[in-house]
Amino acid sequence: MFAIFNFGGWEIILILAVVLILFGAKKLPELAKGLGQGIKEFKKATDNASERMRNAIEETLPVSSKRLPPAPTDTERTVSQVSPGPKA
Repeated sequence: MFAIFNFGGWEIILILAVVLILFGAKKLPELAKGLGQGIKEFKKATDNASERMRNAIEETLPVSSKRLPPAPTDTERTVSQVSPGPKA
């Protein structure tokens, strides 16, 4: 999980201890709550932006490039509709 920063277990424990000393035990839950809310808002904003981008792309696509509805499955092909194979 922390391979990007190449942190080991002891480095993480040291960082957490420094944070605990700097902010104190009473501030840590508030900091964690604020961090969680910030992440939640960021995710919400990126989801909204992605949805608006998809809608804008779909609206600007020409009619010919949009997907066609699937063909009905209850139709049968007759022998005259099937293309003949290669003649030898």
